[in-house]
Order: sequence, then C-alpha cells, then structure tokens
Amino acid sequence: MAISLYDTSVRSYLQTLAAVSGFLDRGLAYCREKNLDPEEIVETRLYPDMLPFRFQVQSVVHHSLGAIEGIKNGVFRPPADLPAHDYPALQALIVDAGDALKNLTPAAINAYEGGTVIFEFRNNSLPFTTEEFLLSFSLPNFHFHATTAYDILRSKGVPLGKRDYLGTLRLKTR
Repeated sequence: MAISLYDTSVRSYLQTLAAVSGFLDRGLAYCREKNLDPEEIVETRLYPDMLPFRFQVQSVVHHSLGAIEGIKNGVFRPPADLPAHDYPALQALIVDAGDALKNLTPAAINAYEGGTVIFEFRNNSLPFTTEEFLLSFSLPNFHFHATTAYDILRSKGVPLGKRDYLGTLRLKTR
C-alpha cells in the first residue's frame, strides 16, 4: 500500500499538534498548581545558545501549517520577525494551526505531489521536491521543535511522559 502526501504530512502534523496542545495545557496547570509564572517558561532555554520555548512553539506551527503554505506557494522561508507571544497566545497558535490543517482535504494536498519547493534562507536557495521537502526538512524540523518544547517543560518540572509526546496513536481500526 502506498502512503499519500496527506498521510505523511497533515495527519502527522495533526497528531503531534494535538499532543503539543495537551502538554502545553499540562504545563499551564503545573504553573498554577505550583504558583509559577508561565511567562518564565516562555523565556526558558535548554542552553544559553538555544532559542527559548516561545520560538520552539512558534516553530512547530511554522514547520506544519507554514510548511503546507510553502508547498502551495513553492517557496518556504524561515519566519520573519516573530511576535512576543505569551503562554496563552502560544496555546492558541497550536490550536489554530490544528484547526486550519483539519480543513485541508487529502485531494488538495496530494495534488502537490512531484512539485518543487525552494527553501530560501539568507542568500541560499535549496530546491526540493514536495515529498523530499516534507520528509527530509519539514517533518524533522517540526519534531525537533516539538521535542524541544516538551523538553523545556520537563526541565521546569512539568510531569510529562512519552505518551504525552506521542499523543493519540493512529491504530488499525479493524
């Protein structure tokens, strides 16, 4: 059985976006329980030369919904100036991205199969097929940033486990 472009991208994005939404909710609940300011988490970095939690969550959206926009337009770029979202705004970004992706149809996404996506970064242009852009660039970046956001929450003591990261698995129904 062949797997479609929609299945490899949109369905995977939706699974992880739902998981990220869940662990962001758990993070906020933890802050309330421990009388912690969630804005402290927003600025947390795993290491001084890494970007903060805010960027990690914004990048989850950029490498999912933004990647789909990139395949539609044939060009993907790093995000321009990102707003200084607070914790609730980051939660809303994740929910909104999931809602937008849920409105996409398999036929609409699968129609981009075999297309070209150019990744433009500074003075570089990297050409990809749609499939290779999603599989070798977008999805790895998406999971990197989702994992880093998860890890920052864990580093602050939020009680999360692997099941929280995996979200709802897509099991065989029959």
